[in-house]
Amino acid sequence: MMKRLIRVIKVILVVFLSIVIYGCAGQKKEDVKRIQVSYWGSYQEVRIIKSIIKEWQKEHPDIIVELQHTPGVSNYISKLLTRVAGGNPPDVAFAEVGIFVEFQAEDLFMDLNPFIENDPDFSLKDYFPAVVERFTRDGKIYGIPRDTAPYACVYYNKRLFDEAGVSYPTDDWTWSDLLEKSKALTKKNKEGQTIVYGFYSSFYQNFIYSNGGRLVDNVDYPTRCTLDDPKTIEGLQFYADLFTKYDVSPDPIDMSNMDLGGGNELFMRGRVAMYNSGIWETPMLRTIKDFDWDIVMFPKGPTGIRSFGTGGSAYCIMKTTKHPKASWEVVKALAADKGQIKMAEEGLAQPANRKIAEGPHWAGSPRKPLHKDMLNEAVKYVVYSPFHSNWREIEEKYLSPELDYLLLGKETAEEFAHKLTPIINKMLQRKED
Repeated sequence: MMKRLIRVIKVILVVFLSIVIYGCAGQKKEDVKRIQVSYWGSYQEVRIIKSIIKEWQKEHPDIIVELQHTPGVSNYISKLLTRVAGGNPPDVAFAEVGIFVEFQAEDLFMDLNPFIENDPDFSLKDYFPAVVERFTRDGKIYGIPRDTAPYACVYYNKRLFDEAGVSYPTDDWTWSDLLEKSKALTKKNKEGQTIVYGFYSSFYQNFIYSNGGRLVDNVDYPTRCTLDDPKTIEGLQFYADLFTKYDVSPDPIDMSNMDLGGGNELFMRGRVAMYNSGIWETPMLRTIKDFDWDIVMFPKGPTGIRSFGTGGSAYCIMKTTKHPKASWEVVKALAADKGQIKMAEEGLAQPANRKIAEGPHWAGSPRKPLHKDMLNEAVKYVVYSPFHSNWREIEEKYLSPELDYLLLGKETAEEFAHKLTPIINKMLQRKED
């Protein structure tokens, strides 16, 4: 009996070792490619991405995907660059339109044109052109866009509008309409303290662009800052006036005193009636139980100009990968149709593929926000951040801190512009890091 048991155990061990060596699909161990994917994002994104890969892996046992998430964009950038410097980069990297600029300056990514041209199952013809162009330099495509993200959403609280007797905004509204509604929606208590603000936005760029102003002379190849352009100054001053002159937006001190985090929390708690941001806020806002809400397109400027900043993201293949073909298959899994559909259904991202964005998973979806289809029109009016590797440093070190002074009324938009323009010009002329 014991000898028989031993023989059975030996057979089981042989079978087990065969599976380990040759793989459950009869493949040799060396045929299985291990692809590391570095990315950052919210817990909703992590959940969705894991789901996409888990489903995809069932049909691709020859590729093992290791998802490596880093919380926070700054941590992600530094960690990825450290890995590159240390000779241990991933195979595939996630890149938002802003941080792509920094990665591209380091020449990290592989040109994807050869893959696209030789893959009959993949095409970029249906993708929104602007986001494809953002990941293209000198004719070479370095990332497959997963989504686009105009800063064009103005979320509005229908209950607060109804209580104030204010009509809901529509896509053809203007700055004047925004100001009028913001004033009517702002509420103060008996002590004179503001308990509901009419509007909040941290996207100052929208007011510059929709007034015909610019941040730099050429977004794709910036050489000169144009903050001191009269149209830019005028747009900035109107933005600042919402905080200082009209008191319909919470300034940095108000935000700190309320201790509610960002604008999304202010909106969710009914402390701000209208909130300007991107569609990525949707998964969190869908948890609201206290009131109904929707979105409308950011208003036109005083001369009818429609324009706003934008985000978006793509997956890129590192030049150093030992498995470029397998990496391409993983990029397609994350950025092609199935991946975009899952993101769309969660409301987390507007698909970069126009057909999906216009279809039942996005524009035709009955889930909130109901008016998200307007973003398919909004992509026509987007302006990307300047394509310069020092721009993030310019934003963090100079623009953002100085904006606090502007929004607190400690300086005018003209003073803001003339103070920062020469500093930014030097940064633009400095050799790109």
